[in-house]
Amino acid sequence: MKRRSFIQKTALTSGALTLGGAMAQSAVKNTTTAPKPFHLKYAPHLGMFKELAGEDPIDQINFMADQGFTAFEDNGMMKRSVEVQNKMGEALAKRGMTMGVFVVDKGGNKANTLAAGKQEHIDIFLDGCRRAVDVAKRVNAKWMTVVPGAFERKLPLGVQDSNVIEALKRGAEILEPHGLIMVLEPLSDSPDLYLRYSDQTYMICKAVDSPACKILFDIYHMQKNEGHLIHHMDLTWNEIAYIQVGDNPGRKEPTTGEINYKNVFRWIYEKGFDGILGMEHGNSKAGPLGEQAVLDAYREVDDFL
Repeated sequence: MKRRSFIQKTALTSGALTLGGAMAQSAVKNTTTAPKPFHLKYAPHLGMFKELAGEDPIDQINFMADQGFTAFEDNGMMKRSVEVQNKMGEALAKRGMTMGVFVVDKGGNKANTLAAGKQEHIDIFLDGCRRAVDVAKRVNAKWMTVVPGAFERKLPLGVQDSNVIEALKRGAEILEPHGLIMVLEPLSDSPDLYLRYSDQTYMICKAVDSPACKILFDIYHMQKNEGHLIHHMDLTWNEIAYIQVGDNPGRKEPTTGEINYKNVFRWIYEKGFDGILGMEHGNSKAGPLGEQAVLDAYREVDDFL
């Protein structure tokens, strides 16, 4: 499945190009003492702090841990070599970080949609689930993102619902014995995408009826598609296994848009949520100072008690 990439692809400005590694690191505040622990398990991704940490994935993981993050996610993990997967898994274990979601390769897209009920599409999805089991073992992952794909406009909606549910039941049969969970993500990227709303995703999870099939509630997408974030999260709470973060408009770090993340995070904390909140967004500013702005934003919105 062709997946959105949220790694910031920017170059340093001409002035920043003169910064050495030590000077870049000096842009990070409070490096002389251990950072105060976050109240929630926010999970950065590769590239979010590459100016401060360097290009190497292991260096980036170590930098995240040094800043107080206790989780990490990587949409593209299935596309990485086995060697890199093993190294990343070892680094996460060494630093006591929880591995968040990766995307099930070919799990569903506009060309390969589970809503169509075609056997060839189902076979591709199930093959992705089987391969995801091996990847999850290497990096000690529990959750993986699944997007069913686009609408099949020639079929009635109820038939599409049934097709998706039956395909996901078969995927759950593969993942459940390993204690793995596919989290279904409703999206706002295109009106052609079948899965768009939290209540729709809730209905599907109830129909699949497996601990291996739950909701990924992406706050950015759900703000765009339905709003009333806390209300909709409360309605679907017992099926939500994973949360992702991004402000709207712009899909950048909290404090850059309209969402009152301090209130939302307080509500999530008071619900007793012990899972991961993936930082699936870009940086609003380029360079080391932009990366420091991300760190500052999370410190600000995490100060909700």
